[in-house]
Amino acid sequence: MAVSFLANEVSDLCIGKPAVRSLPLSAAAGDLAAALRRVARSGAPSCVAVTGPARAVVGRVGLADVLCFLCTDPEALARPAVVFSKPVSALLPKDGAGEVRRVDPRSSILEALDAVLSGAQVLAVPLRAGWRKKQLGGGGGSAAAGDFCWLTQEDLVRYFLNSIGLFYHVAARSVSSLGLVRTDFLSVRPGEAALSAVPLIRRAVATETAVAVVTEDGHLLGEISPALLAACDETAAAAIATLSAADLMAYVDYFGSPPEHISRAIKAGLKDKGLDAMLALVEDETLSSFSSASSSSDEEAGRTQLRRPSSGSYGRRSAEEPVVCSPASSLVAVMVQALAHRVSYVWVLDEDSDCRLAGIVTFADVLRVFREQLL
Repeated sequence: MAVSFLANEVSDLCIGKPAVRSLPLSAAAGDLAAALRRVARSGAPSCVAVTGPARAVVGRVGLADVLCFLCTDPEALARPAVVFSKPVSALLPKDGAGEVRRVDPRSSILEALDAVLSGAQVLAVPLRAGWRKKQLGGGGGSAAAGDFCWLTQEDLVRYFLNSIGLFYHVAARSVSSLGLVRTDFLSVRPGEAALSAVPLIRRAVATETAVAVVTEDGHLLGEISPALLAACDETAAAAIATLSAADLMAYVDYFGSPPEHISRAIKAGLKDKGLDAMLALVEDETLSSFSSASSSSDEEAGRTQLRRPSSGSYGRRSAEEPVVCSPASSLVAVMVQALAHRVSYVWVLDEDSDCRLAGIVTFADVLRVFREQLL
């Protein structure tokens, strides 16, 4: 079974995938922010590859990385223009978290799986010149030399789900019995300053999860995820710097037209901290959004006020509650649920304890179960 199942190559999982947008290490952070806005408007995966000499992939950066970079240093919030003039290399994690690893298109599925389980967050698969056009039957354009696409945990989980019948002996087992419920999830209290969650957001980016916002009695109020932050722009740094975790969730849910009390709190917080340059940036964005909305139809204005572009491997459904399951949910049910909502994790609520948050199931751990079945 394992031999026939794993006979496919990595390239078989990349059919139809678009070439990744990339920027060189020397590009300015401001160029990255602009590129991310263009990617978000196109509905493409909201991350940009960072390349070094000979277009070697050295990292992957999304808006959450930009926001964390802005919020880590008080001077960055005071002078955002200076930060945007720095090279993209300054945004890459220094600890190797969120590793991007190159794999050959002819690599086996098992090799790709082992790469992910050994620490690679995402795999960069080169697209051979003319390969994409050939795979799509002569249409869709051909890949240029040096182009590549992402292969994500989501792609691998979907691959295993398509052959789930081969794994019937574990597919119906509960996530609890398989030991998949992690209790070491990232969390913050609703009233805590969102700024204090920045290190957790960085870890969420690296682990493709999110930060749970949990009440004092252990109930899941919501989440702060890289996917939701990707629906914003760099001015969201002002919200992170001034709001509580709960108010940041509200801000992100209604980015482009946040509740009035949220807008007032952000501006007041920026004034109190003397962050005049960031305040000017926020006010310019507010005027721009208002002008855009007032000059369009009601339908167009609605789309401007609540932007929820697709977020690719960081993907997330729009403006809904976090995806949850119970410890008794089956492995296959959790896989289907996560893939349907385009998330790489599912929160686990314990029905026996008044639906308090019990843990998290991640795609990385799901893939580890399948790897064990192939030994």
